[in-house]
Amino acid sequence: MKLHIVTIGSPKLDYAQTGWKLYIDRLQRYHTVRVTHIADNKNDSNHIEAAVGSGYSVALVINGPQMNSEALAAFIDKRANVAQELCFIIGGPDGLPQKVIDSADRQWGLSELTFPHDLAMVILAETLYRASTISAGQPYHH
Repeated sequence: MKLHIVTIGSPKLDYAQTGWKLYIDRLQRYHTVRVTHIADNKNDSNHIEAAVGSGYSVALVINGPQMNSEALAAFIDKRANVAQELCFIIGGPDGLPQKVIDSADRQWGLSELTFPHDLAMVILAETLYRASTISAGQPYHH
């Protein structure tokens, strides 16, 4: 499965850089992973939509419907059968432009909690890795 993660900015804090690298590296054991970090000052719909391209887009939004780990694994597995890149879009500290949210194929909320931007990126990477281990029958999830 081809996964594309589009972020506004990149992790800046040391712990987030370490966590991001750790989980992206682990995720690459299960999927072809492409990451696009868009500069903070280019957090607009034109730059984001150009980065996303024609893939199936999932916009991360605060109030979006949530999935547990097993449901996320099933969602990724189902999308793998379509043979279209699956793109997760995480906005900057102020979220995503409304146009990007409206044009996304799906909206997803990581949690009802609010996280610092750096931590949200790490949580996304870890969550995708966890879902991948569930699909592969690996013990990480337990």
